[in-house]
Amino acid sequence: MDEGSYPGTTRSGRVKGFVMVLAAAVFWGLSGTAAQVLFQGEGFRPEWLVTVRMGLSGMILVLGTAVFAGPRAALGPLVHLVDALRLTLFGIFGMLGVQYSYFASVAEGNAATATLLQYLAPAMIVLYAAARSRRMPGLRQIAAVGLALAGTFLLVTGGQIQALTVPWTSVVWGLASAVTLAFYTVYPGGLLRRYGAPATVGWAMVVGAAVPALGGALQPGPAVPGETWWIAWGLTAFVVLFGTLVAFLFYLTSLRFLTPAETSLLASAEPLSAVVSAALFLHVNLGMTGAAGAACILAAVVLLARSK
Repeated sequence: MDEGSYPGTTRSGRVKGFVMVLAAAVFWGLSGTAAQVLFQGEGFRPEWLVTVRMGLSGMILVLGTAVFAGPRAALGPLVHLVDALRLTLFGIFGMLGVQYSYFASVAEGNAATATLLQYLAPAMIVLYAAARSRRMPGLRQIAAVGLALAGTFLLVTGGQIQALTVPWTSVVWGLASAVTLAFYTVYPGGLLRRYGAPATVGWAMVVGAAVPALGGALQPGPAVPGETWWIAWGLTAFVVLFGTLVAFLFYLTSLRFLTPAETSLLASAEPLSAVVSAALFLHVNLGMTGAAGAACILAAVVLLARSK
């Protein structure tokens, strides 16, 4: 089989797959910029937005699975105690961990830097896999890790060791989002194979949203000024629907037409989308050094996506 296609996949199907995964990446990138407006312009709190985003999207995914695949498929991840415990760990440390740390980084800094820092996760996965297998990574992986580290240095310091271009709290949360994204990517493989992505991710979102909800994240809600309420709630709807649910469904559906390597490569358009949208709508300027750092991180992601 050709690495770039599946048997029976038509040219129009592959075009559809490319469009879907690119749309998903753009929606993910734009949702970070929308979140920055909500945090820094409308007084929203990251924990509130994360709870609403995951809670609503998770319930829709679970209900959709029940309708289209049946109640047995929807409840599958909860039947066996061991898998239910694994799902709980995935929901708290993976789903909630990556989304809250990412949004906290956006709130403290900006969407462009937060998204680029999050995309250090593939390099972290390479180092983890090398340590676990006790084998040196290949030259392509080593080059990618080097590019990722160099890009991070340029991005957060502007080339000057004594200075940070964003608050250190944003850097810490951004690095935390990379760590939790690496866990999110590696940990749930068995659950996904047994129960499918919609049910697994849907319940993980529900579990992840339940933790801050029980901790009072929804009370009180954001105090939105009367004259800008439509902007605030419109951006919230975009983050929940397009930046989470539609993007996730588009990404999953694209796997019917493209290989996982192709989808992961095309998904690297997310940080590019975040950088461009932050520059256009929020006038975030990374500068020449920051742009060079962003290019290094994107090159690292592309190298890792193309490697075996």
